[in-house]
Order: sequence, then C-alpha cells, then structure tokens
Amino acid sequence: MEAGGVFGLVPRPLWIEKQPLDSCNRIPMDLNSLLIQSEGKNILVDTGMGNKLSEKRRKQWNLEWPEGNLIQNLLKLDISPEDIDIVINSHLHSDHCGGNTIRVNGEIIPTFPKAEYWVQRIEFADAMRPNARTKSTYLQENFNPLWKQNRLNLLHGDTNVTSEIQCRVTPGHTTGHQCIVLTNPDSHPVVFVADMATFAIHMEQTAWVAAYDVTPLESINTKIFWQDWAIKNKALLIFQHDTITRKGTLHRNSEGQLDIKTAEPGSFGIN
Repeated sequence: MEAGGVFGLVPRPLWIEKQPLDSCNRIPMDLNSLLIQSEGKNILVDTGMGNKLSEKRRKQWNLEWPEGNLIQNLLKLDISPEDIDIVINSHLHSDHCGGNTIRVNGEIIPTFPKAEYWVQRIEFADAMRPNARTKSTYLQENFNPLWKQNRLNLLHGDTNVTSEIQCRVTPGHTTGHQCIVLTNPDSHPVVFVADMATFAIHMEQTAWVAAYDVTPLESINTKIFWQDWAIKNKALLIFQHDTITRKGTLHRNSEGQLDIKTAEPGSFGIN
C-alpha cells in the first residue's frame, strides 16, 4: 500500500527504519484473518479481499498469496467453508470482508454457507450509504447479499460471542469498527486489533493514525484506552496488517514510552 495512506501526516524519517519502502513508495501489508475455536464453534474474524476482484483490481492492490489464500489455509487445518459457524467482520472495508461472498456462475453467494455474519449495526448503516470518500471500499457485493438472505447479525455495541469471546467497539478507523477480545482464566487476554492500529508501531505511537481513519481524534482516544488496558492486563495483541510484527505485547518504560515486544509462535496458545 502507498506509504502516505498508512502513515498519514507522520514524517518519513520517523518510521522509515522500521517500515522500508519499495521503489514505488509502497509498504508491504498482510491481510490476516483469525480462526477461533470456542465452545464447539468455528469462528472466523475477517475474510480478506476474497476472489471476486477483476484482474485490473487485483493488480491495483498488488495482491499476492505467498502463504496461500484464506480457504486454502483453513483446509490445511481440516476446516472447510461449511464448517464455519460465525464470521465476525471488524468492519466492512473491502480488505476485511471481501471474502464474505464468492461469485459462482455469475451469482454472488455466501462463502461460508452455514455461517452467521456479525457486524456492528452502525458500521452496516455507514456501508449501505457510503459517501464520496468511502464508496470505493464499502462494496455492496461483500455484504448486501448477506443482508438480503437474512444472514447478518447486526450488533448494538459490545457483544459476547461466547463466554470466551467478545466484540468490543473501537471507533476511529470507522465509527462502527470493532476489535475481538479473547479471555481465558488460564491465560492473559488476546486482542485482535484489526485497524485500531494498522501496524504495531501505530499502537506504540499514540498520535500516529492512518490517513484512512474516518475520525482520527477518536482513533487516538480509543488507542489511549486500549494501550492502558493492554499493559494492565498483559494482553497479547494480534496485528492484522503488519508483516514484521504479527503479534506482541505492549510495555511502558520508566520514561513513559511505549514499546511492542514481539511474541514467540505458540505464545498464549495462539499459532
């Protein structure tokens, strides 16, 4: 992605050493989803870009699947699309929900035929009536067919998914953006950060917000709360887009500066 979109007004010398650029001023980004197994349910958080893009759009996004696409990775775990019970969308930007649906013989149908799709009500309302800025990412084909089939579960604020999983509203990137929090009495909590912080460094630097954020001052206030929460609860943070730090823990030094320490594979029971 274009570096200006990711770092907005942050001067290049402040981040260039941690996020090197290519010759076209682009930064590599992941599109990771999260599979959670809880109380007998297979729960999938976000679905990436999906397979409905035209060849032109695919080239514009510079999409590659070096580790396999979403369905291929699920199959590696012996999980088919039919095995997914719940799909949670952190929000409805196309890089987070494009895989909600697929095109089969010219018809757009749910990718996960037995799943219920969960999203915040206000996020869905914004997506159904996009403005000049958001219409290029709120693509109706990714969620409107689900609405017409009565497959959407529209949430009204913080919501328990199971006794171990909660959707928490984290406004800023979009008004209805939500993070997913996993709790277990035998471990510290886990937070799927989504676009509350595009990269780990955005979680370290409170004032750094992406140019994509709809309400940047609200993004900052949201991060302040979750920075303190993550430190207090020793939470593992999963970063959806960061190719360098996919998961880590947040710490504050004696001078009050924040730092992400990369978590080892398998830590917190997360693979």
